[in-house]
Amino acid sequence: MGSPDAARSGLAGTFRHRGVAEAYRHRPPYPAEVFGILDRLVVDEPRVVLDLGAGEGALARPLAARMSRVDAVEVSVAMVEAGRNRPGGARDNLRWIVGGVESVPLHGPYGLVTAGASLHWMRWRPLMRRLSAAMTERAVLAIVDHGARDLPWAREVTGVIRRHSRSARYDPGYSLVNALRTDGCFRLVGRVETAPVPFRQPVEAYVEQFHSTASLARELMPEREAADFDAAIEAAVRPWARDGMLELPIVATLSWGRPA
Repeated sequence: MGSPDAARSGLAGTFRHRGVAEAYRHRPPYPAEVFGILDRLVVDEPRVVLDLGAGEGALARPLAARMSRVDAVEVSVAMVEAGRNRPGGARDNLRWIVGGVESVPLHGPYGLVTAGASLHWMRWRPLMRRLSAAMTERAVLAIVDHGARDLPWAREVTGVIRRHSRSARYDPGYSLVNALRTDGCFRLVGRVETAPVPFRQPVEAYVEQFHSTASLARELMPEREAADFDAAIEAAVRPWARDGMLELPIVATLSWGRPA
């Protein structure tokens, strides 16, 4: 699941589909605690942030309310269009940059670089060299992972995902930070986990958020398969729903350090 394999797999192109960008709105938001931690990691003025693989701006949009400027780099036009129309997506100090972060013009120096679910699609070594040149001396790269924890239906849902995923190497226990460190690309300085935050979501929206991922997009499945996938996920979680709603404890892990 390292970056070279992912970059060549073809799955990265899935995010260009408008259906995938639309499904992104069903992903759980980052806990508010995440943005307080990121705020404290910025020590240089002006407070300029680079967000890598920004998607529809789940990190970039809230960060822009706290920073002098946020440059949100995203290769998918569909994602950027969706992000501009989400709350905070049209702020004057949020600059959307369409293209791959390995090659687009950067306008640093940046006092913080952030990455949500994105670095595994990128070529780590050239990227880290670029970041080293674009960051201030005291800036850090913060990698943010988040999702629901300790779900009673997790094992059954994981089985459904394994049957339908277009990623032959799907591994729910994969650690991007550990892979970066093993590859010699990242020097970890700090790590923190946020407190669980309850997030209530309709069953239908929970099912749909899986189609915002590169390996489970509707565009990659025949119609019959997509319907079977949806039915299997719903069957796994419906017994745990109350009035059609699921409660998900959302936790984020932030790992920060310097490109190595």
